[in-house]
Amino acid sequence: MATAIKTQGLEITRLSGSLGAEVRGVPLASAGPAEADAIRDLLTEHLVLFFPEQHLTPDEHIAFGRLFGELEAHPNLSLGGERPEFFELRAEGGAGAIADEWHSDLTCQAQPSVIAILHMVKCPPFGGDTLWSNQYKAYDELSAPLKDLCEGLTALHDASPHHHPERMAMHPVVRVHPVTGRKSLFVNEHFTRRIVELSADESDLLLGHLTRHAASPRFTVRYHWTEGTIAMWDNRCTQHHVLDDFEGERVIQRVTVMGDEPQAAHPPKWEPWSAAFSAASWRDQKMRDFLKNRGDAGAS
Repeated sequence: MATAIKTQGLEITRLSGSLGAEVRGVPLASAGPAEADAIRDLLTEHLVLFFPEQHLTPDEHIAFGRLFGELEAHPNLSLGGERPEFFELRAEGGAGAIADEWHSDLTCQAQPSVIAILHMVKCPPFGGDTLWSNQYKAYDELSAPLKDLCEGLTALHDASPHHHPERMAMHPVVRVHPVTGRKSLFVNEHFTRRIVELSADESDLLLGHLTRHAASPRFTVRYHWTEGTIAMWDNRCTQHHVLDDFEGERVIQRVTVMGDEPQAAHPPKWEPWSAAFSAASWRDQKMRDFLKNRGDAGAS
C-alpha cells in the first residue's frame, strides 16, 4: 500500500515508480501564490499530480490555472464566449470522442502547452482511466547510439486527427526542459507525422519504434478517476492516453497554460531528406516553408 508523506501541510502519495502523485490538504479554490509555488515544485518532481475531492466551479478552475501562467484557448474545443480559455468535453464510451492515442497536448503548435489542468466532472463507474508516461525516462533508456541519432533530428507534427492538417509545427525529437535542464523524448503517435531528415521508410521505422518505446509500461502511471478530482501535468516531459473502455458519459473541463518553444538538445545535424519535399502539393510547400524559416538547418 502506498505511503503518504506530509510536507508543507500537504499529504503526498506517490502512485508509481516513474511518475504521479496524489495530493491532499490544499483547497484549490482558495489557493494563492504560496500554494502555487509548492504545487509547482511537486509537479517538477512528480510530473503529474492529482487532487481528489475539489469540485471547482469554472471560475475557480480558471483562477487556479492563472496562478501558473497565461491561459490559452484550445483551437478545437474552446467554448468561446466569456471564457475562451475554458473548455468542456463530453464523451460517450466507444464513440471515439476521446484522445485514445498517446500524445503530448497540441504539439501541432509552434509553442505546445506547458501545463494542463483537468477537472473530472463526471466519470463512469468503471473504465475511462488515463495513463501518463515519463518522457525523461523514455529518453534515458534509449541506447547511446540511438540517443546520438535522435538528438540531431527534427519532426513534423500536425493536427490531421482534428481535421486540420494545415496546423503544423516542427520540433526537435529530443527537447530540453527549461526548468530542470533534463532531456526528454518529444514525438507521439497522435500528432507526429514525419522525421524530416530521414526517408519516408526510415521515418516510419524510427517513429514506430520511438512511439512504442515512449509508451512502455515501466514509464507509466494509470489513474482511476473519481468525480471532483483535479489533475495537472507537465506537457513538456509527459505523454498521456485515455482508455476508451467505459460505458455512459464522461465529462471533463480543462484549462491550459500557454506554451513555450521546445528547445533542442542539439542543433539539427543533417539536411532534410529531399525526397520528402519533391511533390508540388500545398502540404509539401508548407513543410518547405517551415524548414526555410527555421534558419538552423544543416550540419553543425
